[in-house]
Amino acid sequence: MTGVRLTAWARGRVQGVGFRWWTRARALELGLVGWARNTPDGRVEIVAEGSREACARLLELLRGGDAPGRVDGVVERWSEAKGGSAGFVER
Repeated sequence: MTGVRLTAWARGRVQGVGFRWWTRARALELGLVGWARNTPDGRVEIVAEGSREACARLLELLRGGDAPGRVDGVVERWSEAKGGSAGFVER
């Protein structure tokens, strides 16, 4: 797979409110592969691979205010795609 990997951490009230499901739906609409999982400190970690444009759009959506719960901030890291993922799953 060619493209980029976006790793993002969303903080706020993002666990137990459908945030991972919502993220999965947006990622699939954008043609991305990867996963979203809750972290022990209350954040949600999102790893998405695909085109830079699609990953950037997902990042905009995560920050956009329409996600379930309340997103207080999103920190991201960009890297090369590693491949190996099929679909987008909630972990």
